[in-house]
Amino acid sequence: MPVPKETSQAALPPLPWLADGQAFPPLEKAWSVADPAPGLLAAGETLDAATLTRAYSKGIFPWFSLGQPVLWWSPDPRMVLRTDDFRLHRSLRKRIGHFINDARCEIRFDSAFERVMRACASKPRAGQSGTWIVSEIEQAYGELHRAGHAHSVETWINGELAGGLYCVNLGTMVYGESMFAHQTDASKIALAALVAFCRAKGITMIDCQQNTGHLASLGAVEISREEFADHLRSHVDGNAPAWHFDSLYWKEVLKATAISLTATP
Repeated sequence: MPVPKETSQAALPPLPWLADGQAFPPLEKAWSVADPAPGLLAAGETLDAATLTRAYSKGIFPWFSLGQPVLWWSPDPRMVLRTDDFRLHRSLRKRIGHFINDARCEIRFDSAFERVMRACASKPRAGQSGTWIVSEIEQAYGELHRAGHAHSVETWINGELAGGLYCVNLGTMVYGESMFAHQTDASKIALAALVAFCRAKGITMIDCQQNTGHLASLGAVEISREEFADHLRSHVDGNAPAWHFDSLYWKEVLKATAISLTATP
């Protein structure tokens, strides 16, 4: 979380300031649970596609509020969704079934990336008075999208963008960023589509950054920062998949969860 503005500067531990192109500090240098903002690693001014790519390859991401410098984070533990552990509840499976069989409904990748980011930025969130998706974030991830490393997963209903999410992809690693819904379950359908795509492409983990009850209900769990970094080392340098959704991918989710559905509320 961004450093509270009311925190006394005298109470803060040292925080490295990154010059343009400077290497990130080792992950273990991030602030600990005893500090005001656990997981905070560094601050700086540069936020562009090249810096984002270097950061994500190490398990680091930006998160800051309007008026703050670019703050870089590497929390411990890390919330991740192993794609084989995605929990498809009965109600969502039923809704996906209707979605698949309705000619007015479709999943699209990357057809409205900027719109998805703006929708995520404007979505009201409990306990937050503003958004962390400030203009600098929108510009940098737009650049990352044009470079082929950031993608949107979009739920379209009757020709309208009903919900979706955006994420980062390096090699065979996917990092979830934010989601939104204008219609019931539209963001969950987008997430299920992302999981189906990942399974079809052999991607085993989606980064969720930090723990929320919603993500936990869908099967996400916490792992140590060390385990997360180990996973990245063997996955970020591979060949990234072509980002295109085929309706055949739905079977990757539906077949894998059908047996457990009878016991799922």
